[in-house]
Amino acid sequence: MSEHDYLAERFEEHRTHLRAVAYRMLGSVSEVDDAVQEAWLRLSRADSAEIDNLGGWLTTVVARVCLDMLRSRTSRREEPLTPEAPEPVATGTRRGSSGLSERSESKDPEQEALLADSVGLALLVVLDRLTPAERLAFVLHDMFAVPFEEIGPIVGRSAEAARQLASRARRRVRGGGTPDPDLVRQREVVEAFMAALRAGDLEGLLAVLDPDLVVRADMSGVLTESRGAAAWAKGAVAYGHLATLTQPALVDGAIGVVVAPQGRLVRALTFTIENGKITEMEIIGNPARLGELDVSMVD
Repeated sequence: MSEHDYLAERFEEHRTHLRAVAYRMLGSVSEVDDAVQEAWLRLSRADSAEIDNLGGWLTTVVARVCLDMLRSRTSRREEPLTPEAPEPVATGTRRGSSGLSERSESKDPEQEALLADSVGLALLVVLDRLTPAERLAFVLHDMFAVPFEEIGPIVGRSAEAARQLASRARRRVRGGGTPDPDLVRQREVVEAFMAALRAGDLEGLLAVLDPDLVVRADMSGVLTESRGAAAWAKGAVAYGHLATLTQPALVDGAIGVVVAPQGRLVRALTFTIENGKITEMEIIGNPARLGELDVSMVD
């Protein structure tokens, strides 16, 4: 057996898993096949001797391909694809001209059920409401137990930031896309936060911040993180005058704050609020991230 055929045979061992990952990411059978085929092409060009864990390597590649495809949908401002009924997954195979096994006409009910039964159309509809990064983090971690340390690099963020993406996605999935927290209470806390910031009121600011506040910032791909309300608030007050440029908005279904001169979104702040205190805050200025957000202005 040639090295190429051996590699194709090993790839076939992972095809069902890769299609399962891609289907949950994309909800489109035709795109699933494109993503899996792209994984094969990348594997065939790679130095397989350098790959210690082929299954993990292929999962990462398919995830990256799917993420790019989801982001492409967003950039084209398309409506989410209507989830397609999964096609049969065959057991019989034949070799194509590339040496990669192609599906035959035979059906495998067990593998067909893997896509059809474990991924209901209702879930796919909800997944379509997530941002691409949220969907990837949720699918890989919650459905395939991929560690956040491996998910972070795929979406260009830290492991902790990937954890937050999955957590936010999980809340939206469980709520069918409807925010669980009280939006009125959220807005009261956020407005108190912004009023204190604009006034340079350090005590007022600390009153709405949890002492163990975590602030993450993503500015053009440069990721930073700070912890502790006191230290962050002292620095924020010095730039409080910039808060006059902000306005409240619904950001991914929760109350947030945006800077959008002439309707062009250049900055967004999202908050995690627990017991009337802001426990986590994310400051987003990365254009790629901003393009993934679902933003609507509020009065």
